[in-house]
Amino acid sequence: MNPEEHRRFTERLVETLAGDARVLGVVALGSTAEGADRYSDHDLFVVAEPGHAEALRATQSWLPDPSRIVLAFRETAHGVKVLWDDGHLAEFAVFEPGELALARAERRWRVLLDRADVAARMASVERATAEALRAGAPAAAWHAGQFLTQLLVGVARWRRGERLSARQFVTRAALAHLVPLLDVGNAEGGGPSIDPLRRFETRHPAAGAALDAALRLDPPAAAAALLDLAERALAQDTAAAAAHAAAIAAVRRVAGERAGERAG
Repeated sequence: MNPEEHRRFTERLVETLAGDARVLGVVALGSTAEGADRYSDHDLFVVAEPGHAEALRATQSWLPDPSRIVLAFRETAHGVKVLWDDGHLAEFAVFEPGELALARAERRWRVLLDRADVAARMASVERATAEALRAGAPAAAWHAGQFLTQLLVGVARWRRGERLSARQFVTRAALAHLVPLLDVGNAEGGGPSIDPLRRFETRHPAAGAALDAALRLDPPAAAAALLDLAERALAQDTAAAAAHAAAIAAVRRVAGERAGERAG
């Protein structure tokens, strides 16, 4: 779906919902709000009159081209994923006005239909999301510790022959704790994010390219490359660098020694 097709799809959807008296609002999220490219899906919140939200979740007849839908399933209590035969994906959640406070949203949203102070409610959702993320953000030392120990476990499992588990530890679990360390000075406004991997390459092109290259390697070599990135990130804080230097050296030694043993 090219950007113009994406825009027309959105217009058709909003036109249909605007004609439905049960619907109080429509909110576009992510690239649906800010400008789609050929890889964009549709992300939406729909706000419904009390007592009517479940009916909208349970049917796809209000979506464009319902006869071309090949998959639809409930992802969460409020959310549904829908796939069309051309590979286009829509993810939407339907809330009653009082339930919208349960949602989480960051800066990238736009109200497309508003019959119930939806814009004000979404501004409140954005503020609450930011506050919750800040309040729940772990300390950098916790991320560093988790990163190092996840790498160590991943390398050990690789050597044991547990290749799938090893890749999960190195390329997912360890990565999830490295990215917050690298994402200091986030150009999109700072602070923790719902998904810190989204558009990481835009914020940090060099680090993004280095991460991508590292994750293509086998876990022991990937671990060494990720350790290099972690050292550079921690070097921004002298105390943090000193506190973790011995642990980084230990993990690097284990990965290197075992790699050498395998090669020998």
